[in-house]
Amino acid sequence: MYQIVTGPLLWLSFAIFFGGCLFHVINYFKGLDSRVDRVTYKVNTRHGVRAALRSIGVWILPFGTRSWRVKPGYTLLFYLFHVGALSVPLFASGHAVIITQRWGLNWPSMPDMLADALTLGVMLAVFGIFIRRLILPEVRIISSGWDWLTLAISAAPFFTGFIAYHQLGSGHFWTLAHILFGEILLIAVPFTKLFHMVLFFCTRIQIGMDFGIKRGGMKSPGFPW
Repeated sequence: MYQIVTGPLLWLSFAIFFGGCLFHVINYFKGLDSRVDRVTYKVNTRHGVRAALRSIGVWILPFGTRSWRVKPGYTLLFYLFHVGALSVPLFASGHAVIITQRWGLNWPSMPDMLADALTLGVMLAVFGIFIRRLILPEVRIISSGWDWLTLAISAAPFFTGFIAYHQLGSGHFWTLAHILFGEILLIAVPFTKLFHMVLFFCTRIQIGMDFGIKRGGMKSPGFPW
């Protein structure tokens, strides 16, 4: 079973993840109306690229925009979740060892205590997001069953990985569960709202270029973010 989930299933999940994301990105930019969305982009590329980078930057920084500042509690949960969700899968020492053994790359890793803290942070953030969806009517009313399932899929690899690493149960079972949930997460990204991890950059590039070229950005030093 271990050979299957770390072999064919792993490569299948990678293929679906990267193939699905690439498909959506190509379709997104192809779908922009050349008469409206892409007008002057080739002519004023320098202004557009500068504005696109600024758009991404201010939205990545905590409290960089008014939207982040008006909801500080949610902003903290958001960043707590995303910092852990991105850094732990990439730089956990166990993952780094596997990457080095499989592909011979000298992959960087973080200290185990930091990975533990970030994993607990992810689970705490997921719990906070869960409670927020329950108690806020404006959020609860737009949360479908798929949204709840997506939240569970997002949390499962961290929950099972924490248990497997600390050997709180059957090590073999929880290791398999961790790998399987990680693969399910990869597969789910192109088909659920988890695709926002890629779509964020597409939309910020488009909106940044739009403001930077067509909405006074070439004349004004700032945007009303």
